Amino acid sequence: MKMKYVLPLVIFLALAIFLMVGLNRDPREVPSPLIGKPAPEFSLPRLDDPNKVVSKKDMLGQVWLLNVWSSWCGSCRQEHPTMVKVGKGGQKIVPIIGLDYKDKDADAMRFLRQGGDPYDFSIKDPTGEVGINFGVYGVPETFVIDKKGVIRYKQIGPITPEAWDKKIHPLINQLKAE
Repeated sequence: MKMKYVLPLVIFLALAIFLMVGLNRDPREVPSPLIGKPAPEFSLPRLDDPNKVVSKKDMLGQVWLLNVWSSWCGSCRQEHPTMVKVGKGGQKIVPIIGLDYKDKDADAMRFLRQGGDPYDFSIKDPTGEVGINFGVYGVPETFVIDKKGVIRYKQIGPITPEAWDKKIHPLINQLKAE
């Protein structure tokens, strides 16, 4: 075979392999560089009572979820029934904190009144700065944070019953036992 045909063939095969690997990956399984690292520091007012401020330090000593959501987010509406079931429907096993991301207070409160409020409380991130520090690039996203304040898992996109049952719930049980 002539050399002028070999190089294009090798390049084509390499690109085909990369494409096949990429197509077989779940886009919600994008690895986060924050997994295994301390959650970013934050100090934000509560949505329901802006005079109360919550920080990461307040959550130390317990396993908890940080669910990043917005009233304007279509995928958050899709996820919300699962969050309500997990947060208030008898499946609650850890505190669930909502991070209301780049939202208007009135819209966020209406969203929670209409769909149910699955959170122990929600904190406000109107500028998105805290979300950015957590590496959020689209809502919803959910973080499992351990007793020491270390991020142990990141769910990109809506939490589905399957994701809860197969990944998140077992991980929480494991972390609580540690």
